[in-house]
Amino acid sequence: MKKNRLGASDLLVGEIGLGCMSVGTEEQQAVYLIHEALDKGVNLLDTADLYQHGRNEEIVGAAIRGRRQDVILATKVGNRRIPGQEGWEWDPSKKYILSAVKESMRRLGTDYIDLYQLHGGTINDPIDETIEAFEQLQQEGVIRYYGISSIRPHVIREYVERSNIISVMNQYSLLDRRAEEEVLSLLQERGISVIARGPVASGVLADNGEEKAAKGYLDYKEAELLDVRKQLKAFAGSDRSMEQTAIRYSLSHPAVAAVIPGASSLGQLEHNISAADIAPLTEHEREALQQISRANRYDAQYR
Repeated sequence: MKKNRLGASDLLVGEIGLGCMSVGTEEQQAVYLIHEALDKGVNLLDTADLYQHGRNEEIVGAAIRGRRQDVILATKVGNRRIPGQEGWEWDPSKKYILSAVKESMRRLGTDYIDLYQLHGGTINDPIDETIEAFEQLQQEGVIRYYGISSIRPHVIREYVERSNIISVMNQYSLLDRRAEEEVLSLLQERGISVIARGPVASGVLADNGEEKAAKGYLDYKEAELLDVRKQLKAFAGSDRSMEQTAIRYSLSHPAVAAVIPGASSLGQLEHNISAADIAPLTEHEREALQQISRANRYDAQYR
């Protein structure tokens, strides 16, 4: 699998990683899927302390035991669960980040994290304090690098200007092209890599995604989604599947270093990874695909 450098770091990640949130909570099956991914060339595993109340980190930790050197391990912080309460609250404070990382490392069974990411962010956060926490962890060797997971352009710009992030995890697919307008060019210019999540748009762009399309996606109407699917299928032809084409679309922007599709079955995992064997899209093909979807606008709440 082709490997790309994350920003200006020394982290080389396979262009197709694994979003581990989807592997489930049955440990034996989940560990099996992660091992299969690693055996097939995946080295970027992404999780978060929020997923399944920390259980996802524990499962990832079990899977990488004895294979830590094969993995670029990414997790996230900022969503704080309150014991005895439903849900969580947003806490980007230095105090919380410095304590939360210890719990993540315990669950993951590791003494360092390759990429520690802020799991969200708002323009009203104590951003300098948050950055200070990440910088301290990096200086202490607890984390190798840090980034943010955000779809908010204003927040992303603040971290680009004020921090040493190497990556931004951003929702980016043929159906969600908001990042093209305000984010990707800036990150490419600054040498900060994008890790694209949701390249298959929650399954809407998969070959068997008709039922997912019926449930809607973003502000698309079902008829629009069905039309995009019809045109995508025709574009893909017989040489590649719809999801392979969708994954290659997300990878076609030069700012994108990796995509992290999820997988809950071996077949799904293998199909996602097989996109690494498909030739990259030409600029003409990329432009043709853009004609079958529409550019998206950010809602005011995400600015």
